[in-house]
Amino acid sequence: MIEQHLPVLIVVVPLIAAPLCVFLFNRTLVYLFALATCWATFGMSLFLLAKVLESGPFSYELGNWPVPYGIEYVVDYFSAFVMSFVSGIGAVVLTYAPKSLNDEIDPSRHYLVHPMYLLCLTGMLGICITGDLFNVFVFLEISSLSSYALISLGRSRRAPLAAFQYLVMGTIGATFLLIGIGLLYQLTGTLNMVDMAQQLADDHGSRTMLVAFAFVTVGLCIKMAVFPLHTWLPNAYTYAPSVVTAFIAATATKVSVYAFVRIVYDIFTPQFAFDVHGLDLFLTVFSLIGIFVASAAAIYQGNLKRLLAYSSIAQVGYMLLGVSMNNQDGLTGGIVHMFNHAIIKGGLFLVVGCFALRLHSVRLEDLRGAAKTMPLTAFAWVLGGLGLIGVPLTAGFISKWLLLTAALDNGFYLVAGLMLISSLLAVVYVWRVVEILYFSEPADAVESAREAPWSMLIPTYLLIVGILVFGIWTSYSVGVASQAASALLGGAP
Repeated sequence: MIEQHLPVLIVVVPLIAAPLCVFLFNRTLVYLFALATCWATFGMSLFLLAKVLESGPFSYELGNWPVPYGIEYVVDYFSAFVMSFVSGIGAVVLTYAPKSLNDEIDPSRHYLVHPMYLLCLTGMLGICITGDLFNVFVFLEISSLSSYALISLGRSRRAPLAAFQYLVMGTIGATFLLIGIGLLYQLTGTLNMVDMAQQLADDHGSRTMLVAFAFVTVGLCIKMAVFPLHTWLPNAYTYAPSVVTAFIAATATKVSVYAFVRIVYDIFTPQFAFDVHGLDLFLTVFSLIGIFVASAAAIYQGNLKRLLAYSSIAQVGYMLLGVSMNNQDGLTGGIVHMFNHAIIKGGLFLVVGCFALRLHSVRLEDLRGAAKTMPLTAFAWVLGGLGLIGVPLTAGFISKWLLLTAALDNGFYLVAGLMLISSLLAVVYVWRVVEILYFSEPADAVESAREAPWSMLIPTYLLIVGILVFGIWTSYSVGVASQAASALLGGAP
């Protein structure tokens, strides 16, 4: 009986658990309750994914109201895939969290962390599963508002300012998105995405549709941190608590990419977006510029969090390159890179949190020689960095190889060449940190430091080892992503 309601329970359980955390005054009890909620949510997402792989996509009508009058939750290959790694990252990061939170957030403010964390997770999962376009906006704002609160909890005095900058940019993006949704509703009289797509199929010449398309695209590009609309991201990642940065960096932009792909491919259609209005050229140009500019900026950063933040902007460019190619391999590569980058960047930010706990700094000059006293943490950086570069036998290589072959198959030889060159920039900024960790004289704080506790190292290595596992065993990541891409392109799932 419960199995039938899992599509709604995966959203309702963390949503109800969030306010309940406020009433559990014991910090340990609150943490255990939130942790159990996250792992239960992850279990539900795996069950839904297994069900989709076994019997195909299915939907859930809330309140038994028929579509399009009621709200529909849709579980297909794409949504189940994204929900599985978003909820998985959420569970692993919260398992890692206690010592890091105690070190970076005042105990009097801990009661805010777990409710906001669960609300953020709720919003992201809701975006993935809902079949109602207005609900996409609602869940996007739930995740965004809770993200602003989480970022503001950072110990730096610049954390509230970073959260405010994110709030301003996020509000602009949300306003653009809402205007676009309103115009589509005016045009079709429905908010169900399938029904909307059917009604728009014969209306590709409408000016209202074009304006709605423009507003939705700009709004989601801000949320995705697409260059040059990325300005909110570096400070948000740098000044947030390490746990918050790891969670948001691994999930938030990927869920926004998911929403963008879903709207472009399922509602507007690639013919309208790419063939008629040239969105593919726009995405390709700005993705490549963003990859090079952000990667070059990462090379010159003196703060490890900021270095990874600029790297994230570049990686979003790779995802959108795959989306813009509009073919099976390219879209598969873009979707797989969402997953691969989630585990790579999540793992690397957990490494940063380990350094922050023991050295009380993530500035590169303060990490000199840290490999001598924190060898396991430093080695985790090496493995994660190899995945970020895209070295063979790592997850990063799989998605970049798919994108490269898709570019070559399409005849985009310049794009393929630029992708190869951009990977060399990743070598530079990853190696720069390796050189500081292994080949520099230890800083004063490093000499007296100890290795990070096992309660943090085990979750960190869970993600880091995943980079190697999914670089060798690709039937899950590439297999599911390929089915999702096929369905988005209109083929048999």
